[in-house]
Amino acid sequence: MLEFCSNVHLVSILLIAVGLAMDAFAVSIVTGSVYRELHVKHALRMALFFGAFQAVMPLIGFLAGLGLKGCITAVDHWVAFGLLGFVGSKMIYEAFEIKSAGKNRDPSNLAILLALSVATSIDALAVGITLSLLTSAICLAVTLIGLITFGLSFAGVYIGKRFGHFFESRIEIVGGLILLAIGFKILIQHLAG
Repeated sequence: MLEFCSNVHLVSILLIAVGLAMDAFAVSIVTGSVYRELHVKHALRMALFFGAFQAVMPLIGFLAGLGLKGCITAVDHWVAFGLLGFVGSKMIYEAFEIKSAGKNRDPSNLAILLALSVATSIDALAVGITLSLLTSAICLAVTLIGLITFGLSFAGVYIGKRFGHFFESRIEIVGGLILLAIGFKILIQHLAG
């Protein structure tokens, strides 16, 4: 834990985890509104899938980033800024798109759940590349990302059942802004020395 905190502040990793979890949280809210009869097993299943995929994707990105690290060390702060800026901007843009909820689909269907899990975790792959430039201790980062996504997704299903789509786009905007802020922080810290 000390090595991790000396490389990247724990607060930054927590904010990255929350930012990444916002896509899964928003999708959980939408799917929660679809269930006619919601049971704990539905929320647990969705949270497990989303949490696992959100933890695995940054790990894959991290491993890919390690291979690139030697080539981009001189511009790593720009790469981190660019990737986090792209992912954050994409989340904000997507928050304003008109989305159909797919009310006639069963979100507990394995194929749909897998597709949703991959779709909500693709951004985490790019963030994993960024993490490879910032720290060598990835275990704590992916554990936090997975646990935070699990918790927010589980809660999101119940929030969706109760409140529907009211919060969905606002949550994605907040997540995007968090990732943009972290990207700017990394760039400013590096440029300031």
